[in-house]
Amino acid sequence: MTTLGIGPEARRRLGARRTAEIVADELRRQIIDGELSDGDLLPRQELLVEQFNVSLVSLREALRILETEGLVSVRRGNRGGAVVHAPAKASAAYMLGLLLQSDYVPLADLGTALQELEPMCAALAARRPDRGETLVPKLKEINDAMSEHIDDGARFTEIGGQFHDEVVRGCGNHTMIAVVGSLETLWTGHLNWWAEETAARGEYPSMNKRRIALTTHTKMTDAIEAGDADRARKLAARHLSDTQAYFMESDPEQRIVALSPQALARRKR
Repeated sequence: MTTLGIGPEARRRLGARRTAEIVADELRRQIIDGELSDGDLLPRQELLVEQFNVSLVSLREALRILETEGLVSVRRGNRGGAVVHAPAKASAAYMLGLLLQSDYVPLADLGTALQELEPMCAALAARRPDRGETLVPKLKEINDAMSEHIDDGARFTEIGGQFHDEVVRGCGNHTMIAVVGSLETLWTGHLNWWAEETAARGEYPSMNKRRIALTTHTKMTDAIEAGDADRARKLAARHLSDTQAYFMESDPEQRIVALSPQALARRKR
């Protein structure tokens, strides 16, 4: 009769995995609690091995766990090391994008979600008592930048994405900021790619359509500044619907593709 179980080697690997998870948990806690700041370089691996009293195998597995989560990036070579990354919406957007991509979700589905959620953020932003000091100046600055770069379609779209990002962040509700901000980041990645492609082909929307978009941003800013939550919500809903209809016109069946934080950073350079 055969006895089921795991052998010594499998048991050793399992033990190393558990140890790695304990180390990853502690490093993750330090990052989330701010004990390790964004951009910090972790101590050398031999020092971390000594600090945690674990094997090099377990430590490297812990770093791989955190790298998968986007909390560290491990550089190899003589100038190697692990760089800390504070939790960011780009990482959350990437994981969400992978989930939606694996389910073959169409981009239009993401657009529908934003049409429902982002106008709520605009309304919340209009209700903030400190909006005049914290949000409105930023929105006006972005609108000025859009006006300045209205001749550059790709740049115009990129700056326009910053406007929507600020509206979401300006809603003041941390859960909405995290959830809707991740959706916004995922959508903006696709929108910026489309803008670059259409601009390169000379097919970017006309100057008249750009002015309409900028005018709507200005009206949304005015509504938020005036504290008119209902008008801010309606303007945001109509603007998103119009923009998405134009964007999706060329390929209404396109699917969501996850963009890693590294890919997004490269696109901005």
